[in-house]
Amino acid sequence: MIPPAEALARVLANCSPLPAERVPLLEATGRVLARPVRADRDLPPAARSAMDGFAVRAADLAAAPVELRLVGEVAAGASARPRVRPGTCVRIFTGANIPPGADAVAIVETTDEVAPDRIAFRAPVEPAENIFPRGENARKGQVLLEKGAFLGPMQVAVCASVGADPVSVVAQPRVGVICSGRELVDSTQRAAPHTERNSNGPALCAALALSGLAQCRVCALAEDDPRDLARKARRALKHCDVLLFVGGVSVGRYDFVPRVIADLGCTTIFHGVAMKPGKPILFARTAVRQLVFGLPGNPLSAMTGFHEFVLPALRKLSGLGEPHRPRLLVRVNRLPEIKLGGRTRFLPSRLRFDADGGAPVAEPVETHSSADLVAGGRCDGVLVLPVESGARDGLYEFHPWRMAL
Repeated sequence: MIPPAEALARVLANCSPLPAERVPLLEATGRVLARPVRADRDLPPAARSAMDGFAVRAADLAAAPVELRLVGEVAAGASARPRVRPGTCVRIFTGANIPPGADAVAIVETTDEVAPDRIAFRAPVEPAENIFPRGENARKGQVLLEKGAFLGPMQVAVCASVGADPVSVVAQPRVGVICSGRELVDSTQRAAPHTERNSNGPALCAALALSGLAQCRVCALAEDDPRDLARKARRALKHCDVLLFVGGVSVGRYDFVPRVIADLGCTTIFHGVAMKPGKPILFARTAVRQLVFGLPGNPLSAMTGFHEFVLPALRKLSGLGEPHRPRLLVRVNRLPEIKLGGRTRFLPSRLRFDADGGAPVAEPVETHSSADLVAGGRCDGVLVLPVESGARDGLYEFHPWRMAL
């Protein structure tokens, strides 16, 4: 067995971002930029008013109170350019271009309209007051979003503002999930006393959807039969960049996945990690660098393996510059008495945020085994208890399962 940190390092060493593709901007949310996005013009492209009021020459208001003659109006989006000359002003609205001759904006709250064409100003203004200068946010050609940036709502807004539509993003990894076990039936079927409804398949498809990083292209059941497993794996690998076997990965009589992976011509990178749950996890690579994971069939083991190794791989394949899984530092009020036994423990836990602030608190959930699916439904992620160290300044590491990133 190898430590979890070494296993993760080996996984990431065998991942490279997928090729780029261009997609419409409104379909790019949650994707990762394959090329930088640059400003196609100065932002803002002209000096603009930050407030509703009047465009003026600051020198004309130096002796306020004063009255100026109103010679025009400029609204946001208007192309009008009435010139502000000594003794005159122009009504202006937030976001409108500053008209020629003006060097400040007096807010409407400090003015009175004494006649249709006469405005009284009660206070002076400084030059450039209430003006957004041209290029204040960015200059033409400046990089606004680096390659590897995740496209959330504000990043999409930046792309839209500079006309980056369609946008160049890294292709989404395509993932296949094959759950093996003679006892498994589909979740829509009636379960006999000797069978189990397949929960790992829907759980992993949900985790993929929550991550926003990948497409689940295949979700299939297979018999505990090497021929059935190999046939379904070959079919899945025609359409997938990553294949997840769930179950049949250990060393029991019906654990055929390691043999099938070898028969498919894959190179096994590791099989067995010093962790609990998840000890039998397997990682391999096909001749054309598709990734193959073997996850244990117990639900808590499968989900832990997904978040610790599969999700970081998907992040790197997706082009994210920081491929590691999200982590938090938390307080723990009570730890169960456990023996590490040379393996890093991943304890299913709830996460609680105190109303008074400070570090969040992790509360370990009581579990009967790694097959305790009911306990898994109560947890938000895992509390990590490494072999080599415990708390750092009273804080422990927590890996959330409900955070996409």
